Amino acid sequence: VQLQASGGGLVQAGDSLGLSCLASGRTFGNYAVGWFRQAPGKEREFVAGISWSARYTVYADFVKGRFTISRDKAANTVSLQMNSLKPEDTAVYYCARRGQRFASIETQDHFYDYWGQGTQVTVSS
Repeated sequence: VQLQASGGGLVQAGDSLGLSCLASGRTFGNYAVGWFRQAPGKEREFVAGISWSARYTVYADFVKGRFTISRDKAANTVSLQMNSLKPEDTAVYYCARRGQRFASIETQDHFYDYWGQGTQVTVSS
């Protein structure tokens, strides 16, 4: 399966941006999907995750109330709507597929087996 993340760009603080993760090759409808990010000089960190059923979502504390993750199984996409962006949200954002069908959302990246190429989000102050 190939994952392609898109939607990044350069915005100002307070603006909104929507990221998309499209799966091709094979579906990821039966897998949890997570968004992670990595800023220069920092470790990759979990941002948000959505269960295979879309019934459950998990967010990092630093994005709660600002970011919303969703999925469209028919379109084989997972989206991340980012509102009230801050300069500290600047990073490369990656989507990833959980490595086990029907498994729960995990916040540690070693539980994910397929990764998108990343999309750059830059928030200016």
